[in-house]
Amino acid sequence: MSNSTNNKFHFVCRNCKHEIKDFKEWFSYGQKCPKCGKNWVDTVYSQDINKYEELIFDNGAEVKSLWHYFDFLPLNDKKNIITNGEGVIDIDRWSFLEKFAKEQYNIDCTVYAYRNDDNYGTGTFKDAAATLVASVLKENNIKEYAVASTGNVANAFARYLAEAGISLSVFIPNDALKANEAEVSSYGQRVYRVDGDYAKAKKIAAEFSKKYNVLLSSGNTDPMRVEAKKVMLFEWLRMLGEVPNVYIQALSGGTGPIAINKAFDDVKDLGIIKQSPRYILVQPSRCAPMTEAWQKAKANNFPEGWEQDYPIYDNPKSKVPTLATGNPATYPIISKIVKDSGGEIIECDEEKLIDISRLVAYETTVRMGPAAAVAVGGFFDSLKNGDIKNGDRIMINIGEGVRRAPDFMKEMIYTTKNIKSVDDCENYDRASYRDQLWKPFK
Repeated sequence: MSNSTNNKFHFVCRNCKHEIKDFKEWFSYGQKCPKCGKNWVDTVYSQDINKYEELIFDNGAEVKSLWHYFDFLPLNDKKNIITNGEGVIDIDRWSFLEKFAKEQYNIDCTVYAYRNDDNYGTGTFKDAAATLVASVLKENNIKEYAVASTGNVANAFARYLAEAGISLSVFIPNDALKANEAEVSSYGQRVYRVDGDYAKAKKIAAEFSKKYNVLLSSGNTDPMRVEAKKVMLFEWLRMLGEVPNVYIQALSGGTGPIAINKAFDDVKDLGIIKQSPRYILVQPSRCAPMTEAWQKAKANNFPEGWEQDYPIYDNPKSKVPTLATGNPATYPIISKIVKDSGGEIIECDEEKLIDISRLVAYETTVRMGPAAAVAVGGFFDSLKNGDIKNGDRIMINIGEGVRRAPDFMKEMIYTTKNIKSVDDCENYDRASYRDQLWKPFK
């Protein structure tokens, strides 16, 4: 089935409400509304929304991937699905953080970790988007695609598009991790390492798209990415029986909260979810333009036009290249979502990321990448700032593992003792490290 006969879904412009019938039309307009030129659309489905309830609460169903929700994803024919079982991942209960909150701040809360590091594709939050992007491009006979990325999107898209037989050109900033570059290249996809920051990589990618007539990923409001990531809200409800009222995520562009809001809008008339979560979004301290803008707006009581007032960092030098977005073009969208939810945009001290990752690995055996450590750091800072309340049920998005951060992994070494003979050895108790690992947080 092709999109020319699509009546499963259509798009509605968020700005002017103009309707676009399918991806063929959407792509032909350069992924912008032909009436007003905006690039943010909602995907609207013809399926009865009561089917959502059936999909979420059917306890007998074997759920293998986010494609369990096929009826509410913008693809017509299941034969075009490219999947590695992504989106159906563990939710851990992190009682060690609950205990810390109680002992240090007298806060009773429940803490969950959404384990995107367990995704089968590339072990990141981006696999959810990649499965839908690859499937939609395959269905629409797109043979070549391009994307600008700080790292994780590039890797996920590279693998999934390779499986779909689609050629991908990836534009990465000069400070992108070498391991990210290697993984993209290993799939036979083209890498362009740009002499400049992420903003320049996006600029050249756009020029490449125009010059060679290659479809370009449209960024954080891309309906493919948003629709894929919205599934996490349904998965929380399916596995936990509730949607946590606080959501913490490391922030670069912010597709996550955009997608959660979309999911809530999809099912709000069913009454199965009372409200979308309160967002606590966290940026690394060396590249935190959204945090800077948010704190300024908050200090001035959010004056008129505040959401359009944000700084642009030229070539930021962060220890977390995957979050080094110096030009926060989505701030007007993200900041409004956060404000409406009663949430916060904060920063995490990059000097604490190794301490955070060591602690989490010690307490849970989960090895996180630096961006995921930023999110967990946001939990600690939120407690300190008074942003976590009694009774809060918190979901921390563990957006990545350490797979592509070998240098970060090397810094996590702390138990090695150099020896010359057996006489230099001694009996060892693992618990002896606990106080040392917790010290930076107390």
